[in-house]
Amino acid sequence: MRRAHLLGLGFLTPAFAIILMLFLIPVLLTVMFSFTNMSTATGITGGAYEINEASLRKLAGAGADREMIDALGQEAYVIDEQGITDVAAAYGTGFANEIGSELGGEHFASRRDLERALRNLKSRPRSTRDIKKAADAFKRSVLNVRFETADGLLNAMRQNGVELTPQQEELLAGTVYTGWTWTSDNFALMMQIPYVWRVGANTLLYVGLTLAVSVGLGLFLAITTFYLPSASATGFRAIWFLPRILPNVIFVLMWKWLAWDTGFLSALLGNFGVPPRNWMLDTGVNAWVFIVLINGIVGASLGMILFGSAIKAIPQSMLHASEVDGASRWQQIRFIILPQLRWPIMFICAYSTLSLLTSFEYILLATDGGPGGATEVWSLMAFHTALDNYAGNLQYGLGAAMALALVVVGILASLAYLRIFNFNELVAKPRIEQ
Repeated sequence: MRRAHLLGLGFLTPAFAIILMLFLIPVLLTVMFSFTNMSTATGITGGAYEINEASLRKLAGAGADREMIDALGQEAYVIDEQGITDVAAAYGTGFANEIGSELGGEHFASRRDLERALRNLKSRPRSTRDIKKAADAFKRSVLNVRFETADGLLNAMRQNGVELTPQQEELLAGTVYTGWTWTSDNFALMMQIPYVWRVGANTLLYVGLTLAVSVGLGLFLAITTFYLPSASATGFRAIWFLPRILPNVIFVLMWKWLAWDTGFLSALLGNFGVPPRNWMLDTGVNAWVFIVLINGIVGASLGMILFGSAIKAIPQSMLHASEVDGASRWQQIRFIILPQLRWPIMFICAYSTLSLLTSFEYILLATDGGPGGATEVWSLMAFHTALDNYAGNLQYGLGAAMALALVVVGILASLAYLRIFNFNELVAKPRIEQ
């Protein structure tokens, strides 16, 4: 390999590392997490097997019969070595040895049955209270006890006299495990969320309206500044580019100050008898107007710069020739400028669509999906599910599945743009060179 090739690879290595760390690894982790049931309840490491009231309800929901649930939930009394040792320490070896010889290995469904058997022994204590305490030494239960393995749980149940079929054992082990497991149920669960279709419609509305505003306003600004004097155009572009370079929090706070019930709009309209209100969160329509304007203006500033650069790259001879032929400004825009902007328009549309599908910070800062979920979009729903929800149980796996759905939609949207803008024609050699 030539030294120049090695030098080129050396220069590309940082770019490859950035792509790997900031794109490929996050995407692969998202794919991996989307096929797990990982959450704050399961943790991200290992888990244990524990039967408790919550797991018994899950078993009932999973189809376990009532007899099985009752057997798991009840306490059993087993005459074993541990209990005999405890009785010997409290009431002497004579009573303990008689229990071992007469009742050893037996199971009792209730404490009353065991107490009745203990009263039949010759060396029993005379006090009823002592009989009850002796019975408690043999109480065994798997409720609220953590087992590291499924075999440990099943063996403890067998020792307590609970016998299950292989199918019931499999159902039990899969239900009471507190750690995360591999599963594809997230995608079915995602579609069962009651408001998922409304969130999907909100996402389409958000992307469509914001894309129209950002691309349309960006084109308008680029063409307008192209026909302005150079100094005025530069100052105008600098002002319009401020939303792009301002911190998101500061930019949204400015809009909130505009819309608060004590903000600029309420103060201005109060002079005309309009009562003050929060114009941003008063209704769902108002919230959408502000969301689209906030995101559209930020997107328009980028479009203005890219479209403006593309217009400047158009040969001036074409514009001069059109003027000689008597073309108006509108005819220049329609027949010369816009056809030359197909590639920049495709890039802005594809880039903005992917950005809008996955970004939610402006919505989070402005409305947090409100009022009443009216502005909740798909990416914000994934964020709320995986990292910030009111229930407290953060569902990492389900949130990752929602994010993976956005990746698929983004790829399909990119392919659609390539088809709509006829990408093959855009990258083809000029006809004069063929």
